[in-house]
Amino acid sequence: MTTPYDILTRALKDIGALEAGESPSADAALDAFDMLNDLCAQWSNENMMVFYKTEIIFQTVQNTVQYTLGPSGSVGATFTGSISGTTLTVPTNGVTAGAITMGMTLSGTGITAGTTIVGFKTGAGGDVLEGGTYIVSSSQTASSTTITAYYERPLSIESAFVRVSASGSGGYLDYPVAILSLEEYESLGIKQLNGPWAKMVYYQPSETLGTLYVFPNPSSGELHLFANTIFRTFQNYYETITLPQGFNMAMRWCLAERLMPMYGKASTTQITMINAFAAQAKAIIKRTNMKPPQVARYPDSLLMGKAKDAGFIMDGGFR
Repeated sequence: MTTPYDILTRALKDIGALEAGESPSADAALDAFDMLNDLCAQWSNENMMVFYKTEIIFQTVQNTVQYTLGPSGSVGATFTGSISGTTLTVPTNGVTAGAITMGMTLSGTGITAGTTIVGFKTGAGGDVLEGGTYIVSSSQTASSTTITAYYERPLSIESAFVRVSASGSGGYLDYPVAILSLEEYESLGIKQLNGPWAKMVYYQPSETLGTLYVFPNPSSGELHLFANTIFRTFQNYYETITLPQGFNMAMRWCLAERLMPMYGKASTTQITMINAFAAQAKAIIKRTNMKPPQVARYPDSLLMGKAKDAGFIMDGGFR
């Protein structure tokens, strides 16, 4: 386990800005800390640096075809919980709205700003209104309180399915949901067309809040959206970094690579060495995270049983 301060101090030593045993000045530490957060934000855009998919879960609302994702968005969770150390405990029936899943940012009385859920314990996620225990990013003590949780605005939606109740069995069925481009969504003739559950979604990232449009207008259904995880930004120097093996080293050398110009480092040997170490560290992570492309999937037309654009309602399918 390490902290942002450890990472930035090692990076400054790697480029010769600090000697062994020295500590960075307040200004140097702040500059390096800001650069580290910028580096994490950039990695969020590199698919093979992202080590897991964020599962966004919410119950669709009848006659609602538009939802927002991000801070203060309409999609999130509200529950009663307490935190001891890095363990969040949510009692049975403690969730009053939404679903608790990995990567959510928490807020509430006594909750440290920027706290996120980074792991599951007895709470396995994946279901609306599920309690249990979860691992959070910052060690703290917070007595039982009402907690609101939101998802970071995704850059894009990679895949999705909808979960619906199986009549008479007491269980449920999952159906794939098509991800539409803007042009495909524009081709839908009647966007408020009623249907049993969402069969297609279009996502507009925007700047602060992402907007999700569903089709057809669902009467029921629980949507599960999968998006590349947004790397969290660190709130202070001494947070515990809880990324998988190899990321700490990649952060160190990639940060050193970006700090060299700031300190006027021009030694060809030093630049070559640090560039090589940074490239190697990222390449190792990308090999681990790389997944082969999906070879085949049912065409959306088979999932729908009719054309996507719903224009058949207006012309009977003859055009």
